[in-house]
Amino acid sequence: MNHESSLVNQLTDRLIAGELRPGARLSEAALAKEFDVSRNTLREAFRVLGEQGLVNHIPHRGVSVASPNTSDVIDIYRVRRHIECSVLENAPKNHPGAEGMRRAVEAAHTAAAADDWLRVGTLNMSFHNAVVSLSDSSRLMRSFGNVLAELRLAFLKVEVLDFLHAPFVERNQEVLDAYLNESPREAAATLGAYLGDSERQVLGAYARAGQA
Repeated sequence: MNHESSLVNQLTDRLIAGELRPGARLSEAALAKEFDVSRNTLREAFRVLGEQGLVNHIPHRGVSVASPNTSDVIDIYRVRRHIECSVLENAPKNHPGAEGMRRAVEAAHTAAAADDWLRVGTLNMSFHNAVVSLSDSSRLMRSFGNVLAELRLAFLKVEVLDFLHAPFVERNQEVLDAYLNESPREAAATLGAYLGDSERQVLGAYARAGQA
């Protein structure tokens, strides 16, 4: 893996973890020093992230973290339904990726009990990443990582982490239970209903916050 790819992956991971906020300015000097890379390497990473819709290049002002709008949210959920539900429906019954789903659910219950909603959000990303791991496709996993990063930015933009994530700790549990105890098809149907509810909640939060 070259320096640019590694840096893109590290910055994407930070976005998924909620460490970079929507609209935040990204300092070339600070990041080049932190990651011990040249500014040219960093600029190439920014270019790739810009193509992925994760950062914006503003003339004469530099680079900032993207801030998804309502159209972006609708498209993100459209992609999520196509990828996640399809992967889950076609997954083998006892795929080892289910262990990652289980760990994410258990840790999310613990984080929710401690009112650590940023952590709950990160574990929610982990759960859905584990769902897509059932595909056994590294290319699909890479593409879905971009979707998760955009999704996290959408969540952070409206700053209502408990409202957004609290109901879906149990919903993740329901998806996992359906996969383990019923069938992949039933789990996919459960997830499809879940994603519809989640999309409506995020769009509702955008409307209440006056976001376009």
